[in-house]
Amino acid sequence: MEVLILTLLWASSIALADKDERLPNKCEVCKFLTVELQTSLDKSGRSKEVLELGEVLDTGKRRRKIKYNTSETRLTEALDNICEGILQYSIHAERPGSLRYAKGTSQTMATLKNLVNKGVKVDLGLPYELWDEPSVEVADMKKQCETMLEQYEDVVEDWYFHNQGERLERFLCEMHVLKDSEMECLAEVWKGDMGVKGSEEKAASDGESEEKTHDAGEL
Repeated sequence: MEVLILTLLWASSIALADKDERLPNKCEVCKFLTVELQTSLDKSGRSKEVLELGEVLDTGKRRRKIKYNTSETRLTEALDNICEGILQYSIHAERPGSLRYAKGTSQTMATLKNLVNKGVKVDLGLPYELWDEPSVEVADMKKQCETMLEQYEDVVEDWYFHNQGERLERFLCEMHVLKDSEMECLAEVWKGDMGVKGSEEKAASDGESEEKTHDAGEL
């Protein structure tokens, strides 16, 4: 009976997700591209490394030195496979708009995994090891990210070398990629769990800890 009830609940959640399923739009792609790039740059932003460029000539001319955190090398390393980071996102069907894309396990999937760990049989029609594979939506966002980055690489370089005083999201998405009518997702900010009310209290009472989830505002 427990497995039957679980299956019915899962079928209902899948039906709701399918109803809302859609490929990511340009706003969402740009939003998460900037999240990933800014995150990558932040990881190396405090480096005090100094690079030496050029060859030492017989004339004794010294090699040119530049700071790593303002160098082209840092930007190139940050951009390397940047869109691969998109594949770490999952679909959180309980959230609206662009907030449906977030790193970590969705509320529904975390609940199912907890049940599996307790020995409850859960049949989703696919092997357990495939539960965390990127969805069609996430895979499409990764592909769009690569296309967008290639198309606007000069804009990213312009921001990095000359306009870092401007937020990357604003400079790239608002000023270059999107039309005024396409910017709605940029105003969507995560403000906490938007799942079923009381779910957190129930998990706490059961002594369970779900995997923490992240969104653009937290990265």
